Amino acid sequence: MKIHNFSAGPSILPREVMEEAAQGILDFNNSGLGIIEMSHRTKPFEDVRDEAVALVRELMQINDDYGVVFLTGGASTQFFQIPMNLLDTEDTACYVETGVWAKKAIKEAKLFGQIEVLASSKEANFNYIPTDFQVPEHAKYVHITSNNTIYGTQYNAWPHANGKTVVVDMSSDIFSREVDYNQFGLIYAGAQKNMGVAGTTLVVVRKDLLGKVKRPLPSMVDYSVQIENGSMYNTPPVFPIYLSMLVLRWIKKIGGIAEIEKRNDAKAKVLYDEIDRNPLFRGTAEVEDRSKMNICFVANDATHETEFMEICKQNGIYGLKGHRSVGGFRASTYNALPIESVQFLVKLMQQFETSKK
Repeated sequence: MKIHNFSAGPSILPREVMEEAAQGILDFNNSGLGIIEMSHRTKPFEDVRDEAVALVRELMQINDDYGVVFLTGGASTQFFQIPMNLLDTEDTACYVETGVWAKKAIKEAKLFGQIEVLASSKEANFNYIPTDFQVPEHAKYVHITSNNTIYGTQYNAWPHANGKTVVVDMSSDIFSREVDYNQFGLIYAGAQKNMGVAGTTLVVVRKDLLGKVKRPLPSMVDYSVQIENGSMYNTPPVFPIYLSMLVLRWIKKIGGIAEIEKRNDAKAKVLYDEIDRNPLFRGTAEVEDRSKMNICFVANDATHETEFMEICKQNGIYGLKGHRSVGGFRASTYNALPIESVQFLVKLMQQFETSKK
């Protein structure tokens, strides 16, 4: 039975990437060694690292003003590493609270400076992106979460930041749509949704922001040190970086981010059209803020949810259960998910509707 992987993360990978990675574990480039057993200080791995960085620069269309590093600890480590590097104790940073991950980022940032929450959609269980705020002059930076996996919301228009540095958590929608990445001061993303497997985190930071804080920084969390050492101040996550390189190579091969966005738009339209048409289901996010990565919906009759979920499981639908804070269903339609899987899910929704008539 074919499995249709709608997992919110770790998530689906392109089949050809998994096949090449599997071969790379056994014998990388006919070297007789697997990629996971060779030294990170050898040229074969340095070439992998260099290609991964070059592909990030090419796909984002950024220049040497930015440092590009692959780190460990997930996006959650960046919640404190960012204010450590950018914020002195007396400085103020502003955050927009759009979900659990933004809330956690706020909590960690408060350990290192003065934090203002500019706006929040908490009162509506984070089902929309707040826009009614102004960034104050005294803000050192503004932090946003571009896509909210749990609640199915996404920035479809970037907020006006009043000329301030914008820091953005793109863990769940990086490389999924065309974006002017040069408008941001720092971008970070865990790899396990759209650019690889769990174990590495991409950080892209404008170098002129660094070296400004008065506090001494441990070398491992100092962005300048990591940039200077090419992500290899210590042993890096070799295999996750290799996987990210292969995924980025795949994105470029199929036509780049423009093609990826075209595919993602098509998948989202197919599923949202069915959710809006089918009387048994409804979306949970406000229409104007709907995510194209994590499509959240519920059954209008709560008693139908268990029944439909069982039908999905019997037909090879994996990872569709919604987060406990929202309930219902969450179809994560990341870059590597083929539209055929979305069409198959829609077919099951239509069959379920027919069975209830």
